[in-house]
Amino acid sequence: MRIELEKRPGGSPLFSVLSPLLAMVLTLVFGGIMFWLLGKDPVDAIYSFFIEPLLEVWSLHELAIKAGPLILIGVGLSVCYRSNNWNIGAEGQFIMGAIAGSILPVVFFEWHSPLVLPLMLVMGAIGGALYAGIPALLKAHFNTNEILTSLMLVYIAQLFLDWLVRGPWRNPQGMNFPETRTFATEAILPAVVESSGRAHWSIVFALIAAVLVWFMMRFTLKGFEVTVLGESARAGRFAGFSSRKMIWFSMLLSGAFAGFAGIAEVSGSIGHLQPIISPGYGFTAIIVAFLGRLNPLGIVASGLVLALTYLGGEAAQLSIGVSDKVTRVFQGLLLFFVLSCDTLIHYRIRIVLDRVKTAIEGGRS
Repeated sequence: MRIELEKRPGGSPLFSVLSPLLAMVLTLVFGGIMFWLLGKDPVDAIYSFFIEPLLEVWSLHELAIKAGPLILIGVGLSVCYRSNNWNIGAEGQFIMGAIAGSILPVVFFEWHSPLVLPLMLVMGAIGGALYAGIPALLKAHFNTNEILTSLMLVYIAQLFLDWLVRGPWRNPQGMNFPETRTFATEAILPAVVESSGRAHWSIVFALIAAVLVWFMMRFTLKGFEVTVLGESARAGRFAGFSSRKMIWFSMLLSGAFAGFAGIAEVSGSIGHLQPIISPGYGFTAIIVAFLGRLNPLGIVASGLVLALTYLGGEAAQLSIGVSDKVTRVFQGLLLFFVLSCDTLIHYRIRIVLDRVKTAIEGGRS
């Protein structure tokens, strides 16, 4: 006996639209069961996790801070995934973008100019794109699996950052703490509304990026090329599109967005480099992309939802005394149910009895 997935002749448009909402409901239900097993009141826990962080202005600013990188990275990944190129290493590109963008405020810290911040952002995007170019090169010219190469490069980036902040870039006045010099004022990404909170311009850049990529995918030839090659490489070749060029385009674009998010996070939220600059934005953005149906505008909404899980996890630690690992559990449940709902909408489960099938085939022969 074995279980097979059989494609449905026609998927339900209604359930395709409702799939993310159904996944959210199932995540809340099973999250409540998890809290009950932990000995916590499910209603109080869900309230602490998803409602309490939205009741204060300062926490809304924190929500925007966490949503910015998730939306930026998720938008870039959506182009990759829709073109059938599976960039799983956005976390590494996020880190390398932060490193590349930090060269000016760390190495050339004596240079003070209004050009510092714009150059940092450009260098961050270039750093992330170049790092994404490694798996792109390996896939385009050597047919290497980009899932494995991009993922393994994450650990190289993490270790490289750790070595930098503990070694050549360590702050000589930092009391031996593993961190770089604090960025000068010219290198700090300013807040959007300083009087009410510390949310910086990363969220604005993320919204602009989402609109631009949505426009590209909806109204331009390049967006049509992404869609055609993603659905059928053979059809794309008949249309005159190049799969190899699409590998480069999609990987470099997603890497640039991730690198830009990295330097924006360091410049706007942290103010220096340190061994850990991300709580896993690059991996969580994969959930953001799929929850948003690989649509840039949908990714804005899903980015806010996943940002809320980070903020809610911190609030739940204080309110009900649960581990910070609960955040990862919620994110994992959400990804599981998103993929499960999408699969069951387009496929039906069929149980095949091998002995019966063999007997039937034997009778026919």
